[in-house]
Amino acid sequence: MTPSETKAIVTLSLLAAFVDGEKHERERAEIKRIAEGLSQADGVNLPTLYQDVLMKRVSMASVAGDLQSPESKQLAYEMAVCVCDADGTQSDAERMFLADLRTSLGLDASAAQFSRQAEDIAAVPVAAGGGVAASTPAAVAAPDSAELDKSILNAAILNGALELLPETLSTMAIIPLQMKLVYRIGKAHGYELDSGHVKDFLATVGVGLTSQYLEQAGRKLLGGLLGKMGGGLLRGLGNQAVSSGMSFASTYALGHVAKRYYAGGRTLSTQMLKDTFSNVVQEGKGLQTQYLPAIQEKARTLDAGKVLALVRGA
Repeated sequence: MTPSETKAIVTLSLLAAFVDGEKHERERAEIKRIAEGLSQADGVNLPTLYQDVLMKRVSMASVAGDLQSPESKQLAYEMAVCVCDADGTQSDAERMFLADLRTSLGLDASAAQFSRQAEDIAAVPVAAGGGVAASTPAAVAAPDSAELDKSILNAAILNGALELLPETLSTMAIIPLQMKLVYRIGKAHGYELDSGHVKDFLATVGVGLTSQYLEQAGRKLLGGLLGKMGGGLLRGLGNQAVSSGMSFASTYALGHVAKRYYAGGRTLSTQMLKDTFSNVVQEGKGLQTQYLPAIQEKARTLDAGKVLALVRGA
């Protein structure tokens, strides 16, 4: 893609992030942090784009015209869909935005099919029965700490592998898999959690849903991996400049912080949770190189066409 097409795709993703007008201030701050962190890449100045979107200096119509190839139009739409679905199923405002975007880009019915696939992933509950978050734990046997550590590492390796795949739905699957991991850890300690509680836990430690997707997908897009097929996967596996390994590190940290939080009866303060998460993320980043071969091998075995089944079965 040309730099102008990359810029247009990122701009449309940012427009999608703010279309419902209900983003919490901490999520806005995270999106700004990501824009500043990714900074200049491939001729794209993300901090400027962020300000342009926030100040309404750009519009869908003006940006869509910069996309010329069918591939760039499809990728722009897919990323916008995943941004809208990252924090749950689409709002009415988001559905209208995506419908207008399909029209502006001149996309056919296959684009609507992608939107339905993304909605299916976003709608997968953290637990089969749904349920209500328990304020006090049920009486359960003490969980096997080593087994929990193993499940956390496996989840981190899986999400690290998904980060290496070029398909947009693979990137989107990382968030619901992280939520399911937190749910399972809470349940192991006697807490029956609902999706609302799990989302609050992620937000408290500093993991925004929309912002995390933007960061993961943005790194892949700017690194030239997102949207590639076939041989692009193998090239991506050998090029760690494409991937920061953040999905491995953030999943590893979420698991271990959740383990400490629920084992301690949910007594950690908000600041303690944030500080602990930040520290364990750094630990996860250090481990990512050690487990890179396992991440790459896992990526080779994943079928991007079965992402929904993967999320449902987790």
